[in-house]
Amino acid sequence: MYTGLLHSHSYLAYLVLLGLLISFGNALAGLFGNKPFSDKDRKLSLLGLIPAHLQWVIGLILYFVSPRGASLASGAAMKDSVSRLYFLEHPLTMVIAVVLITIGYSRAKRLQIDSKRFKSIAIFYGLALVLILIRIPWISWPGN
Repeated sequence: MYTGLLHSHSYLAYLVLLGLLISFGNALAGLFGNKPFSDKDRKLSLLGLIPAHLQWVIGLILYFVSPRGASLASGAAMKDSVSRLYFLEHPLTMVIAVVLITIGYSRAKRLQIDSKRFKSIAIFYGLALVLILIRIPWISWPGN
């Protein structure tokens, strides 16, 4: 079970990054192109939201079943940079990123002005994308 979850979490990261890039790019194109926010744009923004939430759920399960997750909760883990990454930095940063994505999507749904809708998605998804990129554990990235 653990190995399957770990592989799912690792390879789903590609889909999360792709979905966020598509959503972010579409939001920028809509914002700078002064386009109306259509149902297509709403669905494209879901490409960033849905995989990120799925990834978060798998990551949360992994956090409690992985030998690199909650079991490392100790002062000694805080002194080791790799342990600290898996125990604290990666999960906390990813939770913040998923919250930002959710806020950006929710705000865009409520706003009435199209440019503000695109701007909400661009800002929040962009910040989340940066956070995700800086806290992916590149040392165990599939293919390395």
